[in-house]
Amino acid sequence: MSNMKVFKVRGRDVTEVLGQAVSVEVELQRLVEANMERMLGIRFLATEYRTGRHGGRIDSLGLDENGAPVIVEYKRTRDEAVVVQGLSYLCWLQDHHFEFESLARDKLGGGAAEVVDWSAPRIVCIAGAFTHHEAAAVEMVPHRIDLVTYRVFGDAVALQLLTTSVGARRLRRGRTTSSAPAGSLTPKSVQQFLDESPTELRELYADLDEMLLSHRDVQMEPQLHYFAYRRIKNIATVRVQPRIKALVVSLRLDPSTVALCDGFTRDLKGRGNLGLQGKNVVEVRIASRADLDRAADLIQRSVESV
Repeated sequence: MSNMKVFKVRGRDVTEVLGQAVSVEVELQRLVEANMERMLGIRFLATEYRTGRHGGRIDSLGLDENGAPVIVEYKRTRDEAVVVQGLSYLCWLQDHHFEFESLARDKLGGGAAEVVDWSAPRIVCIAGAFTHHEAAAVEMVPHRIDLVTYRVFGDAVALQLLTTSVGARRLRRGRTTSSAPAGSLTPKSVQQFLDESPTELRELYADLDEMLLSHRDVQMEPQLHYFAYRRIKNIATVRVQPRIKALVVSLRLDPSTVALCDGFTRDLKGRGNLGLQGKNVVEVRIASRADLDRAADLIQRSVESV
């Protein structure tokens, strides 16, 4: 994060606040674990989790906003081994689905295990810095890896997503249950809904996609029911609804700061939402280019919130 400069402003004078690393690695880990959902959009499950015969302990385990299992590894300063270590623990995770789901059930409740998405587990590596070779290597790895740098400025902590690898993702299949009829079809994916939409709706989505991805660091990751756009955390989810010829966009915004309008925006507090955790979520219904232009400021604010 050598390109980040922070200054304290007093009147018309500024004083640079020099960034520092934490004094010990465990200090960084405890800070993130205590605030993991707010800082990373990940629900905390366990710390220093033993991997048995595999050897070692995973610094932190969590479940992200899209239901993907997450391994979080920390290094106080620069350490190339952190990525290799995360990949090593991913081998254990992929062989221990039941154990992870049991942990999610115990910590988050019975419903948490039912939404675990095993199609693309994540590794989040947090360190003071990463080498150029690490950042380049991550882009070649067929797994989802985030490299996040941190810096402490007085009583403030800054996180920056240095690079991310989306990996070779497969859309998850719907879970079969004992009550499901034999031969029942799996749910239709958001991509299928988009492919079957009228040309005007597909073009509208392309314009929305371009608007979201025009912001630095924003990545799109397709889920089964929605397209997720994220930085460190999700900043928007998009569902396609051909029946009403509209895109339904959920944004990370405080509803009290938005002038809600029937048929265009609504407060999702208490209604539940796929892909965005927390109370501050506003839904926007976009059915035309005029609606998209009208929503541009809200989208900008959601992007800047992370």
